[in-house]
Amino acid sequence: MKDEQGMLIVVSGFSGVGKGTVVQMVFDSLPNLQFSISCTTRKPRSGEENGVNYFFLTEDEFERKIANDEFVEYTKTFTNYYGTLKSEIDKPLSRGVDVLLELNVVGARRIKEMYPDSVTVFITPPSIDTLKARLIGRGTETEDSIVRRLREIENESKDIEKYDYCVTNNVARTCADEIVGIIRSEHLKVSRQNVKNLFKAEV
Repeated sequence: MKDEQGMLIVVSGFSGVGKGTVVQMVFDSLPNLQFSISCTTRKPRSGEENGVNYFFLTEDEFERKIANDEFVEYTKTFTNYYGTLKSEIDKPLSRGVDVLLELNVVGARRIKEMYPDSVTVFITPPSIDTLKARLIGRGTETEDSIVRRLREIENESKDIEKYDYCVTNNVARTCADEIVGIIRSEHLKVSRQNVKNLFKAEV
């Protein structure tokens, strides 16, 4: 009994929690899962590619898309815009393809309002000290930006209870396996299956 509609999965987590690594492992385990590429006005980091990790836009390009109502959600964090295009979600879902988005708490909240059946997962670190060490270890953050991010983390933590699931990234592989298990279990819900057609007589 295949779902007619694809499932929308939203993954969030504090900056530095290792979302990218975990999410990549989830995709390796679920090859039919599609990643929704977000738009951003921030500069690409080392190794990032346009159209693969993000659609990297200028601020003018981003604001034109806002004016054209092309985003299902968008937000401005610090000095950069981030947003999810409607086309990146609705087209694959209508074909029965599962879509995963990696969003902050504001974006996740908006998606949940617009797509109530979406599955939201929040990734937490083993401890705040571990998270701080990861942020410092990245070597891309100044002391001021780390303080700012820790303040942001404190605010984001208030939204965790609004998520459907919460997993801890102590070991990335274990964390990814837990998310894969969540996705597979969600597909087994009666509400997501065409059980009423199970015994429908063939013509």
